[in-house]
Amino acid sequence: MPNPTAAMLVIGDEILSGRTRDANMHHLAGQLTESGIDLREVRVVSDDPDAIVAAVKALSDAYDTVFTSGGIGPTHDDITADCIAAAFDDPIDIRADARALLQAHYDKQGTDLNAARLRMARIPDSATLIDNPVSVAPGFSIQNVHVMAGVPAVFQAMVASVLPTLTGGDPLISKTLRIERGEGDIAGPLGELANAYPALSMGSYPYQKDGKYGANIVMRGTDMAMLSEAMEKLAAAFPE
Repeated sequence: MPNPTAAMLVIGDEILSGRTRDANMHHLAGQLTESGIDLREVRVVSDDPDAIVAAVKALSDAYDTVFTSGGIGPTHDDITADCIAAAFDDPIDIRADARALLQAHYDKQGTDLNAARLRMARIPDSATLIDNPVSVAPGFSIQNVHVMAGVPAVFQAMVASVLPTLTGGDPLISKTLRIERGEGDIAGPLGELANAYPALSMGSYPYQKDGKYGANIVMRGTDMAMLSEAMEKLAAAFPE
């Protein structure tokens, strides 16, 4: 059976403007690889309600699991929760369970749970909360979509909360061979090998350093024996 599939939706004008560098995709990809879930697509959309709703619907229909990051904070441009609710035609309002978490947190800090902070308790009716051990304000899961904060430390904590609840597959294994030949020389044998092993993913990544050039050939798959066999054939085709 093929591994389950996943997609990620990164939400925020600050990502598209270049003001903020997204670190969450890199973290999620590594975690999913270890869990045997194939990350197939990553989209980045602006803080535009129509764009967010359309992307959520498309990704939810196309993949087994969707992760979103960004837009669930206390400010006016944190519109993700409302957009997710709209995508699934689910009512949304301040939820008692989310409000209780925030109330206890801010009471402990001696800080007022004002209207802005209460925005973080707006959760779709049918969603379940995602634990946030870093800053308390929860994410949420609805159908196959997991809605998480954009702050990397919080995003990572929420991923750790969600992953154990998902069905994974076989972890993806990777092997690399450096070949000191141009890609033009490598392409033919590599293409033949890729056709012979359709279950494996093969990529060529050129390099040039200290007057030497060539390519790192990376093979990925879930079958170690098959991966080793293909790598041995590649090495035999390009002896040092």
